[in-house]
Amino acid sequence: MYAVIASGGKQYKVEPGQVLRLEKLAGQVGEKIELKPVLLVAGEGEPKIGRPFVDGQVSATVVEQGKHRKITVFKKKRRKGYRVKRGHRQPFTAVRIEAIEA
Repeated sequence: MYAVIASGGKQYKVEPGQVLRLEKLAGQVGEKIELKPVLLVAGEGEPKIGRPFVDGQVSATVVEQGKHRKITVFKKKRRKGYRVKRGHRQPFTAVRIEAIEA
């Protein structure tokens, strides 16, 4: 069984037992959270497609709160002497999918 959820402006295909890195969510490590909205649930019989969402939820456990690797943001305007170099580390929440309820 799998589901498609929306989180952080993106869509993810999830299955029970999968570990997934999402955009930063509130919650401590080990805490149970519910991921909504659910867009599609499939795997057993006929798939349930939401219009726009399916009545249900995906249960998950927070595994880690962290930051991705650093990226360099470099801006330059030629012949003007303008150069700016900055770095950025995007925060993330790693979750383990426990169950899909539709």
